Amino acid sequence: MTWETVIGLETHVELSTKTKIFCSCTTEFGGAPNTHCCPVCMGMPGTLPVVNEKVLEYAVKVGLALDGEITRSCRFDRKNYFYPDLPKAYQISQLYLPIVRNGKLTIHTESGGEKTIRIHELHMEEDAGKLVHDPWIDQTRCDYNRCGVPLIEIVTEPDFRSGEEVIAYLEKLRSTLQYLGVSDCKMQEGSLRCDVNLSVRPAGVTELGTRTEMKNLNSFKAIARSIEYEARRQIELIEEGKRVVQETRRWDENKDATFAMRSKENAQDYRYFPEPDIPPLEIGEDYLERLRKEQPEMAEARMARYQADWGLPVYDTQMLTSQKALAEFFEATVALGAPPKQAANWIMGEVLRRLSADGLEAKDMVFTPKTLARLIELVQTGSLNRNTAVKVFDAVFSDDADVDAYVKEHGLEQVSDAGLVGSVVDKVLAANPKSIQDFKSGKEKAFGFLVGQVMRELKGQASPQVVNQTLRENLEQM
Repeated sequence: MTWETVIGLETHVELSTKTKIFCSCTTEFGGAPNTHCCPVCMGMPGTLPVVNEKVLEYAVKVGLALDGEITRSCRFDRKNYFYPDLPKAYQISQLYLPIVRNGKLTIHTESGGEKTIRIHELHMEEDAGKLVHDPWIDQTRCDYNRCGVPLIEIVTEPDFRSGEEVIAYLEKLRSTLQYLGVSDCKMQEGSLRCDVNLSVRPAGVTELGTRTEMKNLNSFKAIARSIEYEARRQIELIEEGKRVVQETRRWDENKDATFAMRSKENAQDYRYFPEPDIPPLEIGEDYLERLRKEQPEMAEARMARYQADWGLPVYDTQMLTSQKALAEFFEATVALGAPPKQAANWIMGEVLRRLSADGLEAKDMVFTPKTLARLIELVQTGSLNRNTAVKVFDAVFSDDADVDAYVKEHGLEQVSDAGLVGSVVDKVLAANPKSIQDFKSGKEKAFGFLVGQVMRELKGQASPQVVNQTLRENLEQM
């Protein structure tokens, strides 16, 4: 039997506001446990929450970017449950009137397919704290710093049929959020985490199967592997005549498997009711129009512009716009005089290589467009050859050191003196008579060998054009 996997996502996004959703405590990541909280986010008796206006603004901007319907009169609801990391035993969220409904996001998969994912809703809520398990003392302790950090939860329809589609959606969503500037989307810090609802059914059947929910997945690798495992687990259960239980499961990275946590709750289990301490929010047309005008140029629009204005290939534009900071770095480099294609090649090659090796994101690097533009200029004017320029790049990348000073200090300027190159060529030819014979008999590799010998004698600092021209002229005269 052929099986079909059906997946829906709930993506939790921490917003990049300076303060929490209902109080003035900092949202800064880290800090000593229980130092970023106050009576309001701890839910102490007698305190009242006040909505952070920036949270509403960010939520609406995301809703507009997802082509969603903005709820003009929305409100918060109280979701009642007890967890040790939520001291007031309820969470302020939205159920009945979420801020955004009926959005969509179009994705492109690696296999070349295009698909529109429907967004059921986007709602605002507060985050809970976290439990810290200490195996040395066999205790679990609570850190309430994260309580009240503003979240938006983006809930899709069950439109995904593979892990590939899920990852394509999350990459596109992360890019959208970063371009909007509403979240840093650092999965390793919990700023972007995902719950995966998954079921399987026989191909051709329209009725949904029993689903499980895998909670708080915080890496693309974990998401892809958990989807693969859970789909296989459910199929095997059904084929063995057993049934899939609706439940919440956790992904164990070390065991490469999911494990049951608890039975899956439904909305009625949380006893939702309108939050009595926060009045409804009324959103006017003037407010919406202002936010529409503030929407930035998104990745797809930049891709089209790069292709139209600078003739860059589609692949280049995809790479350059994959991160907002990378696109801005590219545009700043071009604005400083670097040819667009040369700037693109350096960024896609050397810059991304170093970012990966150093474990950095584009927005975190010290290296500046001014330094890259100068390096490209030195190659163009013949002051440096490409290989030496790469060595200079690696040397100055971490601290954005002065390129000209480094080149001068280490004597790296390219040798373009035809007389000096000619004398080295004569020396190399005299030492390699067999290579001369091979070249004359039509073996082009011999020419490459001789070029390499000349470059080695000149410590890689010679102009490749001058070396090639001088060597070929000398060989033709023999």
